[in-house]
Amino acid sequence: MAHYDLVIIGSGSGNSLVTPDFDGRSVAIIESGAFGGTCLNVGCIPTKMFVYAAEVAATVNDGHRLGVHAAVQSVDWPAIRDRIFGRIDPISAGGREYRLTGPNTTAYQGRARFVGPRRLRVALTTTGPEHDIEVSGDQVVIATGSHPMVPRWVRDSGVAFHTSDTVMRLPSLPPRLLILGGGYIACEFAHVFGSLGSHVTMVVRGKSLLRQHDHEVSERFTAQACRQWDVRLETTVTDLAPVPEEGGRVRAVLSDGSVVEADTLLVATGRDPSTQDLGCAAAGVELHPDGRVRVDAYGRTTAEGVWSLGDASSPYQLKHVANHEARQVAHNLVHPDDLRPFDHRHVPSAVFTHPQIAAVGATQRELIESGRRYAVYVQSYGSTAYGWAMEDEAGIVKVLADPDTGELLGAHLMGAHSSSLIQPIVQAMSFGQPAHEVARGQYWIHPALSEVIENALLGLELGG
Repeated sequence: MAHYDLVIIGSGSGNSLVTPDFDGRSVAIIESGAFGGTCLNVGCIPTKMFVYAAEVAATVNDGHRLGVHAAVQSVDWPAIRDRIFGRIDPISAGGREYRLTGPNTTAYQGRARFVGPRRLRVALTTTGPEHDIEVSGDQVVIATGSHPMVPRWVRDSGVAFHTSDTVMRLPSLPPRLLILGGGYIACEFAHVFGSLGSHVTMVVRGKSLLRQHDHEVSERFTAQACRQWDVRLETTVTDLAPVPEEGGRVRAVLSDGSVVEADTLLVATGRDPSTQDLGCAAAGVELHPDGRVRVDAYGRTTAEGVWSLGDASSPYQLKHVANHEARQVAHNLVHPDDLRPFDHRHVPSAVFTHPQIAAVGATQRELIESGRRYAVYVQSYGSTAYGWAMEDEAGIVKVLADPDTGELLGAHLMGAHSSSLIQPIVQAMSFGQPAHEVARGQYWIHPALSEVIENALLGLELGG
């Protein structure tokens, strides 16, 4: 059995744990899928490359509102797809090769399972499923990420379906796409396929899309989405079956009695932590009821010498959170007397749909439920000079703050470039800068779109 100073299960953010502190030490990296993890191969990076193409198409088609009469003549889906994966696949392959041949590291392609404390059996996929090896480590890090959750009734239906892991590699753009789900993955892919020319139908159990976001943003976005796509709210699928002799086409009977046929079915009903086949109990690693590895503030699991980070254990399925946790764990692995905790105080997120959504901090409903006093202000994009230029009628910035101190408690944006515009608020919250100090303590370029942040902060009614 090979023994290592460090064994890392997962090559996403876990790959960054191989710091100079491990020069001269032995490290094993075990990966069951594509090297580089979800973000590089099937998540953040390829999806946003598709989103950018979709944004270009949407901008062209919306040009008539500005007096620019143009239309997208055609969409070359294979060219879009191949441009994206023509860049990503070599990076993934190169990363794997570097860990195979680079200093201090040994890479194993296969699925790992604990068979004892800090001891793992790896079923190597490169040499066949029957070829198992065992490895052990002084320290082990679980960084296995997450995977798409597919309801059993979909699997049992016999229909062909896709998840976010596979839909981006479709051979052609589907004329009709049926999406199950109303979360961020569903909304991003609705934008991608809808803007590029597919007729999109979304089946959503709830009353609105993006229900985890602030209620006002969720409601406003849902109204916008219903103008773009065929959105069936408060609806479920009662029957799902292949269309005979139609080459993968599916037919869904909905709870409202309607029938939807589509060329492609995308299941976007959430993601689960990839821990179910890891054999954590054999290692003494406890799990939360939802499958996440139980960790303390420093990334330590309930088993001595075993750590976890990212989607496998974090309450946030976000790459920037996984990267932060990886930095802390990388330090903690080699500095046991100087542990650094995770900082989950002000975690921002964004949904790259149309229009974009971004959020940080508490929602208005959370503040109400907690009994926290707050001031709130909603500023529209269209109230600023650049918003006029854009003819923006939907974008908003909603800010929440302590009415006495001006401490920012949350911000919720919907509109173009939300994912970038929110950063000054993230910075202010992280460094304890009060709302009016942020608004008046610096210049804001006129007439840039960032003025909508300035005006939102100034709109808060604060004491003092």
